[in-house]
Amino acid sequence: MITGMGCVTAHGNDVDEFYAKLLAGESAVTAISEWSPHEDMATTVAAEIKGFDPEEFMTKKMARRVDPFIAYQIVAAKKALQSAKLPFSKGAEMDATLDVARSGCLIGSAMGGMHSFSTATENLVTQGHRKMNPFCIPFAITNMGSALTAMDLGFMGPNYSISSACASGNFCILNSVDHIRNGEADVMLAGASDAAILPSGMGGFCAVKAMSKRNDEPARASRPWDKSRDGFVMGEGAGVLVLESLEHAHARGAPILAEVLGGSYSCDAHHMTEPLPDGRGVALAIDRALAHAGIEASAVDYVNAHATSTPAGDMAELRVLQAKFGKNPGMKINSTKCMTGHLLGAASAVEAVACVKAIETGEVHPNINLEDPEEDCDMGLLVGPKSEKMAKLDVALSNSFGFGGHNSAVLFGKYKP
Repeated sequence: MITGMGCVTAHGNDVDEFYAKLLAGESAVTAISEWSPHEDMATTVAAEIKGFDPEEFMTKKMARRVDPFIAYQIVAAKKALQSAKLPFSKGAEMDATLDVARSGCLIGSAMGGMHSFSTATENLVTQGHRKMNPFCIPFAITNMGSALTAMDLGFMGPNYSISSACASGNFCILNSVDHIRNGEADVMLAGASDAAILPSGMGGFCAVKAMSKRNDEPARASRPWDKSRDGFVMGEGAGVLVLESLEHAHARGAPILAEVLGGSYSCDAHHMTEPLPDGRGVALAIDRALAHAGIEASAVDYVNAHATSTPAGDMAELRVLQAKFGKNPGMKINSTKCMTGHLLGAASAVEAVACVKAIETGEVHPNINLEDPEEDCDMGLLVGPKSEKMAKLDVALSNSFGFGGHNSAVLFGKYKP
């Protein structure tokens, strides 16, 4: 059961505010303002988190000290606990509410602490190793966000991170479900966090030629399925779910927002950055997810697609979705990345929040910037330029795929007592 959600995004740190902006079709993509891109950088737009405020969830000093991916993660995790009506710091109240030995954290990251490592490397080159931050390695490794979250909360259950590129969040959610189903935990914090909008992160993806160069029109740069798409737009942030067994949630009278019906994975085994053109790996992950959840393809009402706005990936995925779900009555497909950019490892975690909000509200957000669709697009399936109220939204599918051919698919469902 999903009993709480938290997020830190370029659309704010409140789940309801975040989803309201998505429903309104508001783009978070702007010209980079937190630092000055080099004059020859091919891409100078991103969905930045500006003026991050940790609020009551961590001190401003701590937020400045740790790498941003850790700060985002801790705030998202504590907001998720708050939403689940649980304490969000260690102590007597936490011990009285939860069995901390059976409470865990599985919050991943694709890139880890790039800010910490980049600054330390610059100091190494310009001033020598003695000027490197002694915390540069702990803050750089991908598991440290999950570890520091557990230290803050006193959670002594399963604790690690998974890094499977842009599919990291889904992998963490599904592994957390397994820990609960296997009787190893009652409560898990599951999700992912990334903060790669810095010169080395942007420069690296520019070198791969993966990002949009539409610098003169930031809000129109991310445009999944549109003929003029020319690459993804970088985003940053974190998303965290509180997962509990049904028995545990009922015993404490927890709010149940939705449930994780199941999910699965596959590998393209094809190329470092390009998907299989025929979408076989995507189809395999979805088929396994449906089998794991014990539901038919005809039961799926809505798909939050991976759709990053890249020339190769968008249509390979959409053709699979149209073939599998194209005849489902009222079926709708959208991509959150047209407004938030691509949050890398955190994308599927934040998109899980969007899926649960869609199930809660029965309303799905628009596909902005889809002005000249590819010929293969079934526009009856894709959400239009305005949000749409669904006649039925009981089952949502969230896809996420990562460099290396890592495919993941998770199914969320409306809770029906």
